[in-house]
Amino acid sequence: MKILLTAFEPFGGDTVNPAQEAVALIPAEVAGAQIVKVDVPVVFGKSIETVRQAMAREKPDAVLCIGQAGGRIGMTPERVAINVDDGRIPDNEGNQPVDQPIFADGAPAYFATLPVKAMVTAIREAGIPASLSNTAGTYVCNHLMYGVLYHIAKSFPGMKGGFMHVPFLHEQVMNRPGTASLSKADIVRGIEAALEAIVRNGTDTRVAMGETH
Repeated sequence: MKILLTAFEPFGGDTVNPAQEAVALIPAEVAGAQIVKVDVPVVFGKSIETVRQAMAREKPDAVLCIGQAGGRIGMTPERVAINVDDGRIPDNEGNQPVDQPIFADGAPAYFATLPVKAMVTAIREAGIPASLSNTAGTYVCNHLMYGVLYHIAKSFPGMKGGFMHVPFLHEQVMNRPGTASLSKADIVRGIEAALEAIVRNGTDTRVAMGETH
């Protein structure tokens, strides 16, 4: 099995991105699966094209994209991506689309095809806080997740894809009092647990992880 593992560069004034820092430490093989890594620019359009090219080149069985969600208390596999760009802040090249579709011919939303609930369970079993998220936002993270799933639907049948957010690193919250964070080692362990769940679960587990609001 081959898994394409992507990570975003720093953005929004931070000099590090926990996704990039942790993915760099993931071994080349996890649970018998080959791990191929790609760094991704935090840029609307370019992020999708960077990963699409890697998908075409590597032909992985699965794609797992990792991004930063500052303020979240745990690691959060994403259930769904929606077909809208609405940038609260500009991307790393100054683009700030508002209320624009990502692909005009795309579905209103695409659901992750990775075993997201099994991933949450595996991360928790590794001793790291995790929960299933029902929103990937409307910034470049959602943009990339939607783009990956769009291209899978259009061009890569049989490939699976999804996205997982990770919290700030400890050093990122020194001037953000009261903001949750995890150590780099814990984020690495959480990503490895998620990858192992992808390898071991052809279908997702049926367990309640819904929210009331």
